[in-house]
Amino acid sequence: METRLTISEIWTKVLPSPLVAKIRQRSNLFKIATNTSWLVADRVISIVTSLLVGAWIARYLGPAQYGLYNYAAAFVALFTPIAGLGLSDIVIRNIVRQPADKDEILGTALTLQFAAGLVALGLSIGIAYVARPGDMLARCLIAIVASTLVFQAFSNTLDYWFQSQVQSKYTVGAKNIALVLIALVKIGLILSQAPLVTFAWAALAEIFLFTAGLAVGYHVSGQRLAAWRGSFLRARRLLKDSWPLIISGLAVIIYMRVDQIMLRDMVGDEALGIYSVAVRLSELWYFIPMAIASSVFPTIIRSRENQSEQVYRKRMQAFYDIMAGVAYLTVIPLALAAPLLVTTLFGTDYAEAGAILRVHIWAFVFVSLGVARSRWLIAENMIRFSTLAAILGAGVNIGLNYWLIPKYVGLGAAWATLISYATSAYLSCVLAVRLWPVFNQLSFSLLVPFRLLSLWKSVREII
Repeated sequence: METRLTISEIWTKVLPSPLVAKIRQRSNLFKIATNTSWLVADRVISIVTSLLVGAWIARYLGPAQYGLYNYAAAFVALFTPIAGLGLSDIVIRNIVRQPADKDEILGTALTLQFAAGLVALGLSIGIAYVARPGDMLARCLIAIVASTLVFQAFSNTLDYWFQSQVQSKYTVGAKNIALVLIALVKIGLILSQAPLVTFAWAALAEIFLFTAGLAVGYHVSGQRLAAWRGSFLRARRLLKDSWPLIISGLAVIIYMRVDQIMLRDMVGDEALGIYSVAVRLSELWYFIPMAIASSVFPTIIRSRENQSEQVYRKRMQAFYDIMAGVAYLTVIPLALAAPLLVTTLFGTDYAEAGAILRVHIWAFVFVSLGVARSRWLIAENMIRFSTLAAILGAGVNIGLNYWLIPKYVGLGAAWATLISYATSAYLSCVLAVRLWPVFNQLSFSLLVPFRLLSLWKSVREII
C-alpha cells in the first residue's frame, strides 16, 4: 500500500504537510491533483526520453534523414483526425453523463475508430503513392507510420475510459513501459548503425506495446473488455455529435503539420530537419494544458449542470487564467534559453533551430487557451464553431507559409504557426456574438503576468 501511495501521490512528498492535509480534505481537489500528477509524471519521463534519445537519433541521422522521417510523421498526421473521428471528448462526456451505458459507448467507439483507422491507413498509402512517385523510402516510411492509426483505435478507446474516471495512472504506466522499452531498442539501433526505416518500425512497436498495457490496466481496474458491445443507434448519435470535430480536427492538424510538409517540398529535407528540432522542443510542452484539461473537464461539465451560471463563468475564467499562467511559466524561460538548449542537445548542425524555437514556442500560449476554450465549446454544444475557427487557422497558416517560407525558410514557418494559432484560438472569438464574453475572458487571461496575485484565487475557483 505504501509503495502505491509513493507512486501515485509523489506530490505529497514535495508540498508542505499542511497544504497536503488541506488538499486531502477536499475530495475533488485530491482526485484532480492525483490524476494531474500522474499525467505530468508521464510527460516528464517522455520529455527526458525525447530530449536524450530523440536528440541522439537526430544527431545520428543528420538533418536530411531526420527531416525525411519527420516528413513521414507529418504526412500521416494529416489523416489522424479521420482515424479518431473526433470522438475523444464526446465519448468522455457521454460516459460522465451516462455511466451505466459505458460498455456500449466504448464498444461503439472502438468499432467506429477501427474502421476509420483502416480507411485512414489506405488513404495514407494511396495518396503517398501518387504524391511521391519514385520516392520509395518516403512511401515506405509513410506506410509503416500510418499503420499506427489502426492500433490507436484500441489505445484511444481504452484511454477515454481512464480519462472519464480521472484515473490516468493506468495510461501513464502503460505508456511509460512501452516508452522505456522502445527507447532501449532505439539506442540499440543507433549503436548498430541501423537504417532509417527501422526507427519507423520501432514507433509502430511502441503503439502496440502501449495498447497491450492499457488492456492489462483496464482488466486490473476491474473492468471487462468482453462486456463491450456496439450499437448502430449509438454510432449514429456519436457521429452526429462528432462530425464537426472531424472537420475541425482536420483543420487543426493541417495548421499544425502543413508547415513541415510545405517546408520540405519548397526547400528540402535538411531545412525540415532543422525546423523539426524546434517544433519537437516546442511541442514537448503541449501535454501540460491537455493534462490539466483532462483532469478538470469532468468538473467543468458538472459545474455547468449543477451550479449557477455565475459560478460556471467564474470557474471558466479561472480555467483560462491557470492555462495562461502555466503557459507563460513555460514559454519565457525556453525563449531565453533556446539557442543554448538546441546546440547542447542536438549539436551545431541544428544551430539555426534556436532562433526558430524562440518564435515557435510562443504559440504554446494560444495552444493552452485553445484547449481550455475547446472544452467550453463542447460544454455549450458549440462544436461547429470549433470547426470554423480551425478552418480559419488552417487557411491563415497555409497562406502565410506560402508567403514567408521562400523568404525566411524555417523562421517564416514558425511565424506562420504562431499567427495561425492566435487566430484560431483567440481572434476567431470576435466572429460570433455569443463568444464575445469568451474573447474578453481570454484577453484577461493573456494579462496573467500582470495579475499574479489573482492566480491563487483562480486555483481555488477551479477546485
